[in-house]
Amino acid sequence: MKKNLSADEAMSRLIEGNKRYINSLTNPGDISPAIRSYTCKNGQSPYAIILSCSDSREIPEAIFSAGIGELFVIRVAGNVVDDHQLGSIEYAAEHLGCRLIVVLGHDHCGAVDAAMNHDPDGHIKFITDEITLAIRDEKDPFKACCLNVKRSVEIIEKNADIRHLEDDGLSVRGAIYHIEDGNVEFI
Repeated sequence: MKKNLSADEAMSRLIEGNKRYINSLTNPGDISPAIRSYTCKNGQSPYAIILSCSDSREIPEAIFSAGIGELFVIRVAGNVVDDHQLGSIEYAAEHLGCRLIVVLGHDHCGAVDAAMNHDPDGHIKFITDEITLAIRDEKDPFKACCLNVKRSVEIIEKNADIRHLEDDGLSVRGAIYHIEDGNVEFI
């Protein structure tokens, strides 16, 4: 495993992995006993941080044809950002050397739909309130998903602990996963 890829190298690797995924029937990422043993003994060295929605149809390792130890994945419904996600991102960037952060939303997002069309209660409201701040009065579901991703990117970029890493080559990008065809669109 190559350590400390640049943001551009990591982005190219994600794009190529997504191209392989679009027509794959199985995940070509390395999940072998050898890689499990290697990462157990030598630790992890992921090349990118992916903050994605928890939706079971959006599996970052599959979407980018990645195996064990290649992606540092943080999943939360609606790909919203709070201090927990920021702490995980800081850890992967500072201690694991990741230089690319991708906020990966998706179309047909249930959390975005809940924010647009429902008034949930309980703990779900914490998520939908964040999404509502991002989408405001947007009525188009796809545009709302994009706005939600952009807000999470902005929150990450405004964080002082992350911002200083951008001087060292860290890059934050937004993307939308299209559930039906498997394509990732970087925005």
